[in-house]
Amino acid sequence: MTPQALAPGALTPLAVEDLSMFGTDPWWLVAIKAVFCFAFLMVTVLFSIVWERKVVAWMQLRIGPNRHGPWGMLQSLADGIKLMLKEDVVVKRADKAVYILAPIVAAIPAFMAIAVIPFGPSGNEVSIFGHRTAMQLTDLPIAMLYILAVASVGIYGIVLAGWSSGSTYPLLGGLRSCAQMISYEIAMGAAFASVFLYSGSMSTSAIVESQQDRWYILLLPVSFLVYIVTMVGETNRAPFDMPESEGDLVGGFNTEYSSIKFAMFMLAEYVNMVTVSAVSVTLFLGGWRAPWPVSTFWEGANHGWWPMLWFVVKVQLLLFFFIWLRGTLPRVRYDQLMKLGWKVLIPVSVVWLMLVATVRALRNANYAVSDIALYVGAGVLAVLLLSFVADMFRARQPAEEVREKPAAFDPMAGGFPVPPLPGQTLPPVPRRRPRRERELIVSGGPDTPSDGPTDGKEASDG
Repeated sequence: MTPQALAPGALTPLAVEDLSMFGTDPWWLVAIKAVFCFAFLMVTVLFSIVWERKVVAWMQLRIGPNRHGPWGMLQSLADGIKLMLKEDVVVKRADKAVYILAPIVAAIPAFMAIAVIPFGPSGNEVSIFGHRTAMQLTDLPIAMLYILAVASVGIYGIVLAGWSSGSTYPLLGGLRSCAQMISYEIAMGAAFASVFLYSGSMSTSAIVESQQDRWYILLLPVSFLVYIVTMVGETNRAPFDMPESEGDLVGGFNTEYSSIKFAMFMLAEYVNMVTVSAVSVTLFLGGWRAPWPVSTFWEGANHGWWPMLWFVVKVQLLLFFFIWLRGTLPRVRYDQLMKLGWKVLIPVSVVWLMLVATVRALRNANYAVSDIALYVGAGVLAVLLLSFVADMFRARQPAEEVREKPAAFDPMAGGFPVPPLPGQTLPPVPRRRPRRERELIVSGGPDTPSDGPTDGKEASDG
């Protein structure tokens, strides 16, 4: 049976952190698991690159890769070999030590988060060379905080890459990426906190165990939607690929990189896609558990090696979601990106977290579901009523005195064109004559001086 317990006064089961099965494997089995996690990420990345190019080509009515290997399935491997054989250029103004270290700092943390992701049940479900073991490398009581920590370290690689290149555009791309990742990680942490409140644990295996009866995508739909948006922004993928806006930043933070160092940045991006998809599956989609129709008529669907199949299928579906977004939505502006992160996602995630905490507290106090719905509905109505009264009071206030007219904005004051700041307006553009009038002037129409009234001197000259 799944280890579960009831919290004092609680009506719903909370998962117990039983981590005794971890740390008992022999060293060679731990090494095999570590190699498997690394190989899983690499193979999934190679497949995802080909799959992305195939799917986007299908969406755009193109052929896509079809040369290397059967059906072009070895195209990503050929791209990797080509990048490694390219000339490795180091710009003169770069800080060479940091310049070389930055791709490594960006790539290594992307591989570390998979260590605590469960591919199957935490019990001794499978046998590897005669040893019963869990289908997970390791687990921690604070595994989700570990994932947030290693994901945050990857930001340093991108920022250092932009700074150490000694160029303006990479620096702007690095700063953009830093601001983007920090703002979206706040909303991501709030979405995680809602899961912690329902599961009663930060352990990944315990969170999956707590979804035995119902997945958290049904209990916490707002948290799932917030995390889906934040994971796209966290991985710098379209439509949030601001650090690589080739239209205004040439190439972003990796402009001055080539060969294997550029390939490491690409590898880090795709590994992060796999990692955030695996985290989403673990937190909201039941982890390694079989989907509802299969689990009802097949008792062995969640035992043996089958859970790994369900886990991989769910991850691939989320990777298809990344590809679908890239082939569908255009890139947003940077101000829209930051507005969505700070003014929409963070307030929504914090308010939703407070609502979830209130419901959990009332449930632990043995309140009925109808009473909880009544209290929550009354609180929401009270907030809406207060906001309505505040808007009415603000509308009745006398209008502010007319402010002094600001000085005219000159977009060429610094010698080069700059866009206006909020509150500034561009000067009116001189209007040209209508096209018909210009044609008449050129062709000698009635608006020309020769067609007007002539005096005697002009007549005599004629």
